[in-house]
Amino acid sequence: MSTRKPSPDEPWPGWVAGEAAQDVYGKHLARIGQLIPAVLYAHVMDRQGLAAAYTAGRQDVVDAQVASLAMECRDDLLEVAVALDALALCHGYGSYLPRPYQETSIPVPTDVELRTDASDVAGELARHDRQYGTSTTGDVPAALEDGCTDSDRDAVRAYARREWITRQERWPGI
Repeated sequence: MSTRKPSPDEPWPGWVAGEAAQDVYGKHLARIGQLIPAVLYAHVMDRQGLAAAYTAGRQDVVDAQVASLAMECRDDLLEVAVALDALALCHGYGSYLPRPYQETSIPVPTDVELRTDASDVAGELARHDRQYGTSTTGDVPAALEDGCTDSDRDAVRAYARREWITRQERWPGI
């Protein structure tokens, strides 16, 4: 892991965040810069540990790791949702892919795909918070369903932002 400290102006080395991401996340954008490699690293290490325990026949370790992963699910959804959202904001605003999406021979623009992925993860966060009552800000939007609108997708992304910023301001460094 790098020891370089991200800033809101340059959250990732050699890459400048877009104005939309800076406008939405402000001082919290630097934390997202720290979050992206940490989330990716943690997922790889969790999978390696789980695979090694399974291969070694250590069902007790597998069960303990699965239980731990289940408890961290909400945090993972939140962190991935804001990381994708910040990246999507750097590509500007625009449309999403329809739900359900039918694969065509026409290539999907990267920015549209990124916005769609950001909203899909944020939608899963909303679904989780509705099911388990884990929202910290309330006013949880409906989870995304087939036929959802761009407005529905915008709402779940805005919800994820609100949840994450609230968490950062209540518990800095988490």
